[in-house]
Amino acid sequence: MSQKPINLSPDLKRLRDEGYFIQIMGGFLVMREVPYVNAQRQVCRGTLISSLTMAGDVTRTPDTHVAYFDGEYPCGADGNPIHQISHQSGNLNLGSGMTAKHSFSSKPSTGYVDYYHKMTTYAALFSGPAAQLQADATPRVFRTPEEEENSVFNYTETASDRVGIGSLTERLALEKVALIGVGGTGSYVLDFVAKTPVREIRLIDGDDFLQHNAFRAPGAPTLLELREAPKKVDYLKGIYSKMHRGIVAHPVAINAQNLQLLDGITFAFLCMDAGEAKRLVVEKLEALGVAFVDVGMGLELVDGTLGGILRTTASTPQKREHFRSHVSFAGDGEANIYSSNIQVADLNALNAVMAVIKWKKLRGFYRDLEREHHNSYTTDGNLLLNGDLA
Repeated sequence: MSQKPINLSPDLKRLRDEGYFIQIMGGFLVMREVPYVNAQRQVCRGTLISSLTMAGDVTRTPDTHVAYFDGEYPCGADGNPIHQISHQSGNLNLGSGMTAKHSFSSKPSTGYVDYYHKMTTYAALFSGPAAQLQADATPRVFRTPEEEENSVFNYTETASDRVGIGSLTERLALEKVALIGVGGTGSYVLDFVAKTPVREIRLIDGDDFLQHNAFRAPGAPTLLELREAPKKVDYLKGIYSKMHRGIVAHPVAINAQNLQLLDGITFAFLCMDAGEAKRLVVEKLEALGVAFVDVGMGLELVDGTLGGILRTTASTPQKREHFRSHVSFAGDGEANIYSSNIQVADLNALNAVMAVIKWKKLRGFYRDLEREHHNSYTTDGNLLLNGDLA
């Protein structure tokens, strides 16, 4: 893992300098080779784990006094379990490759002031009895990790692990996602996907980022940025690369000559207008065996108010036959309810949310009881309908 957060945080640097074998793994602070006594009065070594609260690459005050332990249940020198701080036992999958057998709750009256305070307190509770049986049983082993963490993020992702869903988030880690069209809906899809550990986010769009786009996309460009009229993909990459390292921008319109831009992806979001290019993209994704989600929005101004339907249609290698009955490649005609060009930011965002949720359902992140491959949301009745169940 990178040593930068450790060097910048006095509490972590002190732990390392004093010989504790620490690592940052995802959103956890890990202390390895902590000696303890098991029920047979044997001296063993286990791993002490704490959730990690950070501001950028610097630690904050610990958010909880609970700590995890991967090993047998720690005991006193007499072999009796240390029940006073018992919290939970079982096979705990914490995410980020971390597992534990037990969690403990030991809270000083003033709380833990920093991670040095927290980790050394727990290490002393476990290693103290071990030192009574074996004089050289110390957690201060003066070792450091040999390998660096290969993270797609520029700073540690602590949101998932601190709420216990790190193992679910990891299901997205090997994805290479293409966003074809990053206008109103596509830009919000990017906002959500950039906060997941996917290996690559491929942006494909040839349009400029103009003034009207500023009012239909997340964030807020400056007047100077608007004057420069950057390509949408370049503007958005500039924002989200501050967080995610895997964003690749292709400032071109997808067409028959550059369909190879889709090679190697594992999932795609289609946030593009109907037309021949869309038909070519769908056929290419089907040939590649790639699952994808297509979105559509049809709003009408009637009697002084807006109303309409948002559509989210998924296509997977296991279920394709429904797709063309819901998605038009023609791009015009009164019969096409999604042909209206009226869009507003909140509905763009909602359409993006529906698409991202469906992707996460397909990847096992969210529970999926109906396994629908098409849904529509009607604004005026707040009606959500599922269809084309797998």
